[in-house]
Amino acid sequence: MASSPPPLAGADVETAVLDTLPRVSFRERRHAVTVKRPAPGRYLEVDDGDERLLLPLRRGTTHVGRGFGADLRLEDQTVSRRHAILHERRVGTRILDDRSANGTFVNGRRVLHADLRDGDVVVLGRLVLTYREVPSG
Repeated sequence: MASSPPPLAGADVETAVLDTLPRVSFRERRHAVTVKRPAPGRYLEVDDGDERLLLPLRRGTTHVGRGFGADLRLEDQTVSRRHAILHERRVGTRILDDRSANGTFVNGRRVLHADLRDGDVVVLGRLVLTYREVPSG
């Protein structure tokens, strides 16, 4: 399991990390793929210890949050309705914080925006995900 996320802004106590997989909406789980043979593309990996799944990101832009309008829904109160945006670019993927209450963290640092690389750890609220790129060929 991934390490604990940094404490929330203004918090005196570190926030407990939750298992992410149970908080991924049913709609997203239906489209998830196993880690064994993923198709080329961009994914957020969810690991709850017993199971690892890859959640595919949309081509172009993927909105991540708790709200019903999110492309990738995470059902946890620490995730904002509109938490983050992942934008595919020619040279990779960029994550942007969408004015979330608890912040967006990449590799332990709170960011407003950051370029992602394969293996980067992304924390949204109390949920820990790993950014994955699967190259073609």
